[in-house]
Amino acid sequence: MFDGLVNLTELRLNHNTIQTVAPTSCKSLTKLKYLYLGHNKLHHLTNIQHILQHTPHLQNLYIPSNHISTFNSWNLSNKSTELVSLDLSLNQLVVFRLTADIFPNLTALYLEDRGKKHSIVWEVNDTSYLSGMSNLDISGFSSSLPGLQEVLQTFNSSLIYLRLNHMNQNFSSKVLINISCNIPSLTSLTVQNNGIKVISSDMLHLCTNVKELDFGGNKITDISENAFQSLRQLNNLTIKHNYLSSVPHAIRNVSKLLKLDLSFNDISVLGCDDFDNMTSLRILHLNNNHFWALKDCVFKDLVNLKHLELQSNSITMLNGAFKKNMPNLQVLKLFNNQLAVLRRGEFEALKSLQILSLNDNKLKTLKEGAFHGLSNLTYLTLASNELQNSSITNTVFRDLTALKTLHIMNNHMKYKSEKPIRNPPFAELSQLDTLLISSQRSRLQSWLPQNFLQGLTNLSKLNIKSGQLKSLHPHTFNYTPNLNVLYFSSNDFTDIPYNLFSPIQKLKSLYISRMSLWSLDFLLDANLTELKFLQVRKNAFSVIREPVMKSLPAIAYLDMQGNGFTCDCDNAWFIRWVTNNNQTQVSDAYNFECNYPPNLKGKKLLDIDVHSCTVDLGFVCYISTMCAVIMTIAVTFTHHFLQWHLVYAYYLLRVFLYNKKHKDDRAYQYDAFISYNANDERWVLGELLPKLEDEQGWRLCLHHRDFQPVDLGFVYYISTMCAVIMTIAVTFTHHYLQWHLVYVYYLLLAFLYNTKHKDERTYQYDAFISYNANDERWVLGELLPKLEDEQGWRLCLHHRDFLPGEETYPEYPLHLLHLY
Repeated sequence: MFDGLVNLTELRLNHNTIQTVAPTSCKSLTKLKYLYLGHNKLHHLTNIQHILQHTPHLQNLYIPSNHISTFNSWNLSNKSTELVSLDLSLNQLVVFRLTADIFPNLTALYLEDRGKKHSIVWEVNDTSYLSGMSNLDISGFSSSLPGLQEVLQTFNSSLIYLRLNHMNQNFSSKVLINISCNIPSLTSLTVQNNGIKVISSDMLHLCTNVKELDFGGNKITDISENAFQSLRQLNNLTIKHNYLSSVPHAIRNVSKLLKLDLSFNDISVLGCDDFDNMTSLRILHLNNNHFWALKDCVFKDLVNLKHLELQSNSITMLNGAFKKNMPNLQVLKLFNNQLAVLRRGEFEALKSLQILSLNDNKLKTLKEGAFHGLSNLTYLTLASNELQNSSITNTVFRDLTALKTLHIMNNHMKYKSEKPIRNPPFAELSQLDTLLISSQRSRLQSWLPQNFLQGLTNLSKLNIKSGQLKSLHPHTFNYTPNLNVLYFSSNDFTDIPYNLFSPIQKLKSLYISRMSLWSLDFLLDANLTELKFLQVRKNAFSVIREPVMKSLPAIAYLDMQGNGFTCDCDNAWFIRWVTNNNQTQVSDAYNFECNYPPNLKGKKLLDIDVHSCTVDLGFVCYISTMCAVIMTIAVTFTHHFLQWHLVYAYYLLRVFLYNKKHKDDRAYQYDAFISYNANDERWVLGELLPKLEDEQGWRLCLHHRDFQPVDLGFVYYISTMCAVIMTIAVTFTHHYLQWHLVYVYYLLLAFLYNTKHKDERTYQYDAFISYNANDERWVLGELLPKLEDEQGWRLCLHHRDFLPGEETYPEYPLHLLHLY
């Protein structure tokens, strides 16, 4: 069962129904030292023997409240063990037999029992078997006087601590105590719940070595004045839960007493001499009595007292009890009394006080200087009183310069707005580490002033939950840069300002449950990179978005119990995150329930199949890359092998569209002029012309077939075409292209101009012809006659029309001004 736990040292299996232990169940627990099997159903020690066989270093064995009625040492072990402590209490034990030295190191044996009617059979073959025993509890033993003496004589030389509570006596308490105090090594005796009513002067005369004496839970009403006179070593006396009506005078004779417990009695008055000469006393318990007032002289001799408990009385007035005495007091508990006012200097003598508990009183007023003198106080609780805003001021706390913890929850503090207040209450508490102001008793909504926390530069923990707070101003935490833990659950927020947490980047734990929050998106910009614990129970959000959780990189524990979740693809990421994330423990995640859609309501969130919501980005990238590669290959292949096929297809498409559009349009003599290279002549005449003229009905112009002899056929026929020129040339020479393109350009220019400006003659010239010497023959012999004679243009040539004797360059601007 425990395979692999080879380093386990402590195992707790209390409060189960274990009846048997398998022989090899603890085989791996070789380093086990502590084993707890209390409150189970074991009947036999042989079950424990199986454990001891595999746990050679076991030191503490606790098996109380089972059903083991017989203890025989051979049933537990047949060899020495390392047990130091053995607890067999509440087992209705009737037999205890120790026949071998199996407990050489045992120092504590617990055999307490209650309600047993039969005496125990006690057999220890050799008292040396338990010679190291120092702590024995045989409370509830039912035995005769000789039987009890036999048991105690077994430990006569070593016993230090003895408990004899709930003894079913066939003899007096005095005899019981005398038998116990006959053990010379005994220093601590507990005789609780034995019905003792009076402690007589001779009851304890044999207990000269006892240092700790406990009479708690008896019915003591009277103690003889000399009852403790022989207890010269006594330093710890407990008489709680009895019926004393006053502080017994007998305690004044115990000069070395360090601790006195008189709690839960009927003491109604404390006198000035009740603690006379008790200068050694360190701890005093007077709580849960019935006195209602203190006197200034009560504690006058307790100069070394460090711990005083006065809670749960009916004290209404302190009467200067702490103005002069107890300079070394460190802890004072005054909670659950009837104090209503604290006056100035009420505790001014308590220079060493560190802890002061004033909760659960009736405090309404704290006077200025009420805590004067408490310069070393570190812990103050004023919870569950009737304090209002006017009582919580900076003048009240001004003297508490060392205060670390302040509790003022469950009072009547209420502010009506977030506006700054004149005197922030904690402005002087720069060392405060923990502030609790939760659960203010206010029926209406409340606010906190935006400078309420001013001065708390070292505050680490703040609790403002259940304050009926409507909102918090974004500047609220500007004064608490070191805040680590924040509670503000159970307020009336529906949303939280995105910049509320900006000043508290060191926050480690955040509690915002029961807030009706619709979203956690306020965490996106909070920059809470150190947050480890987040509790958001019972809110109104239903979807957890990926950016929200990724904004909390350090989150280790997340509590979202009590929320209703949307069970669709909106939460797909969150479901996978909860299942696969190893950094964050999501509390009770397997019980999260769906609230939407209606057909899934009540179903477990983690049972929802979200595989259909997954978008495989890797697969998408693969498909995209593959398509891009195929497209690149296709384009490259087409460009390399089918380039001209595409060109031809393009022109054929244009032919088709043109023919369809201009089927009945015959404004031109030709539809197109075909210009081609001699190398292409066979294809043009054999394939292209039949295709376009015979099948498509085009009228084409070819220079060898349609140009007139001696005429400028090329120029003329271009002007009679439908502005569609189809050039089929793969190997045109530079010379051919040069002349024909220039030729076509000028003829088209002439034609368009003549058509548009036939009757406009506002310029001296229609055009200026600029050419180089190589073109002069063609310009003068062919171009000028065509444009001037046939078309009627007025042309400007530099050798003919520039003014004689002038430089050519300056004439350019002049003649250009006269051109159209």
